[in-house]
Amino acid sequence: MERVRDVSELPKAHLHLHFTGSMRPGTLLELADRYGVRLPEALTDALTGGEPPRLRATDERGWFRFQRLYDAARSCIRSAEDIQRLVREAAEEDLKDGSRWLEIQVDPTSYAPRLGGLIPALEVILDAVDAASRDTGLGMRVLVAANRMKHPLDARTLARLAVRYADRGIVGFGLSNDERRGMARDFDRAFAIARDGGLLSAPHGGELAGPASVRDCLDDLEAHRIGHGVRAADDPRLMKRLADRGVTCEVCPASNVALGVYDKPEDVPLRTLFEAGVPMALGADDPLLFGSRLAAQYEIARRHHDFTDAELAELARQSVRGSAAPEDVKATLLSDVDAWLAAPVV
Repeated sequence: MERVRDVSELPKAHLHLHFTGSMRPGTLLELADRYGVRLPEALTDALTGGEPPRLRATDERGWFRFQRLYDAARSCIRSAEDIQRLVREAAEEDLKDGSRWLEIQVDPTSYAPRLGGLIPALEVILDAVDAASRDTGLGMRVLVAANRMKHPLDARTLARLAVRYADRGIVGFGLSNDERRGMARDFDRAFAIARDGGLLSAPHGGELAGPASVRDCLDDLEAHRIGHGVRAADDPRLMKRLADRGVTCEVCPASNVALGVYDKPEDVPLRTLFEAGVPMALGADDPLLFGSRLAAQYEIARRHHDFTDAELAELARQSVRGSAAPEDVKATLLSDVDAWLAAPVV
């Protein structure tokens, strides 16, 4: 068997990780026990059995089931101490996988009722990220995400708040939840507020919906990055547009398979996008529910799509280039990727 380099040692940036979904299974079980929360049986069985729950979100019933599991996990995060633990553990897990820069995505409205309001919730999160970054050495920033299922006015409120706290570590503004609900154009004003305030535009698109969803993110929200974006592979002209504009797609292979976007890991169009020149940043999305973290996404590229070490290094470079890291941090990371590739295989 050909010897290959360890992808967990490959320096990389992680640009698609959701806050609640970053939790360790053991942490969720412990918090649920502490607060007397009865988790759905499917989730408890999966967490204790070491296998992710069986999910398929290609129809509304399946998406509702996924959201029910996610909401149950979120309900176990109730204090500033819980948030501090979650962020610190997410940083520790990322470091083990070779991540050197993490942009964690959060909707602070989800935690506001238990933390005294929207502003206190966001401040707790930002303080936790700052402390975890300082304590672990991992570069960390925050991407605030609005919810497609809520009113666009709520998104505008979040965008203004995100801009207000940009100097505290917020680097981008996103749009999550079921992309089949809520038109991208309905949120154009919120994204304009975020862009005018210097934040990256990084909405979800091209996951559960097709290429048109990606085009909407580009046309209506002027996206700098696309959360997922894999369905762009169905449209060669759209891939060329992404490549020409340098719009990074935050591709999450394990998530795509778990949610039924593709049946098997080899069906995820990593090679198609890569060869079309579309920049990609592999991400774990929600490791709590999908059962794998960042390095495993690079292993999927290697095992199921025959990516060489040189190609994996280029994926890592693309993740760094697509990040909001300062230029000096990017330069160091790119140099370290080159060193990983130049090191002898042992």
